[in-house]
Amino acid sequence: QVQLVESGGGSVQAGGSLRLSCVASGYTYSSSCMGWFRQVPGKGREGVAAIYIGDGSTIYGDSVKGRFTISQDNAETTVYLQMNSLKPEDTAMYYCAAVPSCPLVVRLSRLSVGWYDYWGQGTQVSVSS
Repeated sequence: QVQLVESGGGSVQAGGSLRLSCVASGYTYSSSCMGWFRQVPGKGREGVAAIYIGDGSTIYGDSVKGRFTISQDNAETTVYLQMNSLKPEDTAMYYCAAVPSCPLVVRLSRLSVGWYDYWGQGTQVSVSS
């Protein structure tokens, strides 16, 4: 049974930092892509950052480049999202997602929601001005 368990959300003032964690289990982690997505009410999910576990390569959405960092701890099958210089517009529900098989065609567009098979329950991030 695949499980993605997120933690680390909360409330912070603008300019602050948070680190989200996603612990994965139940599938072959080493060949997967994992991503962080966010969603605000009334809008679709936005790709924030994604990583190919096989080689550690990363990709970021334009709105978070230079502020957010996705990383992995393979021993713990955990992916992190370090969020710095947070802005009020970063306020959203953040979701971890995984696609166990991540061939090149997926890696080239791994911020696309449609590739991902499994999703966590979400963790809320709120940034006040």
